Amino acid sequence: MRAVIQRVSRASVTVGARISGSIGPGLMILLGIEDSDDRTDAEWLASKISQLRIFDDAEGVMNLSVVDTGGGILVVSQFTLHARTRKGNRPSYIRAAHPDKAVPLYELFTRLVSEATGKKAETGEFGAMMKVELVNDGPVTILIDTKEKE
Repeated sequence: MRAVIQRVSRASVTVGARISGSIGPGLMILLGIEDSDDRTDAEWLASKISQLRIFDDAEGVMNLSVVDTGGGILVVSQFTLHARTRKGNRPSYIRAAHPDKAVPLYELFTRLVSEATGKKAETGEFGAMMKVELVNDGPVTILIDTKEKE
């Protein structure tokens, strides 16, 4: 799994004319699921993200997690995070998991991050054309890949 985590002042995702999910201060997570991903990837990533200390403490030092701040979580599926651009100019998405595998892992990850943070995660709509709006706070943007575990 690959995740782009952004610390935000606010974020929302709209499907058609309907707001599917929105949060105030917290984390916007774009989640890409690869064909080789499984439950252990979802568990590790949910735990890692919920404990990331990327929010400022009273001294202005990034020392607090989303759990510490009580921030929101917005998770949006993003298969294009697994784009391969090595050959040519048209990205290949061959590594991205098909919906029959990706949907259950997306739902599992969303549930696990909700449990880890103690707050229901807001979501987009898997497979839909979505409009994502956010105000990146900092900016703070972190990329995590469960295959690299850095």
